[in-house]
Amino acid sequence: MSVKVTVELPEELAQRARTVAAQTRRRLEDVLVEWIDRAGTEPEVELLPDDQLLALCDGQLDDSAQSELSALLARNREGELAGTEAGRLEELMRLYRRGLVRKARAWKTAVARGLRPRLS
Repeated sequence: MSVKVTVELPEELAQRARTVAAQTRRRLEDVLVEWIDRAGTEPEVELLPDDQLLALCDGQLDDSAQSELSALLARNREGELAGTEAGRLEELMRLYRRGLVRKARAWKTAVARGLRPRLS
């Protein structure tokens, strides 16, 4: 079941959401739902305790997701992706990109806290 909600967005936020929707060939509503869901389920990196922050700095995709992503990327390069595989590749790439952004934010925060050295 879903609930319909009407929200007024600042123009800048709406434009960013439209851009992401166009780039990922998704509906604007789906992008916004993903953003809201992520904000509600993933704690802010800057608020994590030191041990969790450092774990995030060192995090990576689990082995099975990494293997699947590598295989799908190879099939994509060869032009051999089936319809459902393209969707799965897109989903894994979103997960990978989101992880990279969180990892970068974790590194920035860890450096600011003096937990990790500045990268040159």
